[in-house]
Amino acid sequence: MRDLSNDTSLLSLNAATVRKQWNLAEIIDGCARHRIGGIAPWRDQVAECGLNEAARRVRDAGLKVTGLCRGGMFPAADRAGLLANIEDNKRAIDEAATLGAECLVLVVGGLPEGSRDLDLARAQVFDGIGAVTEYARSCQMPLAIEPLHPMYAADRACVNTTAQALDLCDRLGDGVGVALDAYHVWWDPDVKTQIARAGRNGQLLAWHVCDWLVPTKDLLLDRGMPGDGVIDLKKLRGWVEDAGYTGSCEVEIFSQDTWWKQDPDDVLKTCIVRHQTVV
Repeated sequence: MRDLSNDTSLLSLNAATVRKQWNLAEIIDGCARHRIGGIAPWRDQVAECGLNEAARRVRDAGLKVTGLCRGGMFPAADRAGLLANIEDNKRAIDEAATLGAECLVLVVGGLPEGSRDLDLARAQVFDGIGAVTEYARSCQMPLAIEPLHPMYAADRACVNTTAQALDLCDRLGDGVGVALDAYHVWWDPDVKTQIARAGRNGQLLAWHVCDWLVPTKDLLLDRGMPGDGVIDLKKLRGWVEDAGYTGSCEVEIFSQDTWWKQDPDDVLKTCIVRHQTVV
């Protein structure tokens, strides 16, 4: 595995990690100040800052944009909703291209409103991504499907395993891969095999880390800092790097009761230490 012990260039900060304390301009400045190599902003943060201004600030700070969060949310209850979601994803592709992002992360969406038909939702996800892949290719913007833990199947993502995500990639073709988040895939008994599969096919586009706390107080907003939970992050990183991944390691933490209440400079310092010693 790569030696991360004295290297912050391979660390990326998902901007959600300190979103409650800082706006995007402050997060960019913080990453530059702490010599963190990359950043992954969210679309609402970019919109608040202004797309061109955000792109300028990122360039001036010398940061890689390891991903834009997020596209996706394809399923809808009617055709008008489906078409609106497709158009929104095209806008997200444009934003990611302007920022120079390495990929657009897709959180694909769950059940349409009022529906219990999971097969329909998954079919709409395939159709929705298929409707934007050619546009993404024309913009040279890779699409990274992020499988989410099954607890989110109803409301956030009906793609829940790495195998499901890679099956979609195989059907959709070039320019579509996966963003793997330790929080969502660590439990899967097949994940090692699927990580290797992604590597063989050049589909491993992004790698996100945080930790699973025991107990977890909130399934969305109580993620742990690496090292504070039960995930064997070094083992997972070994599998990811054995599969040929050479990109950044992105720390992404939603933590309403802990890290969102800390001094953001201290949060970044902790991210660096944990990246160097735990991840």
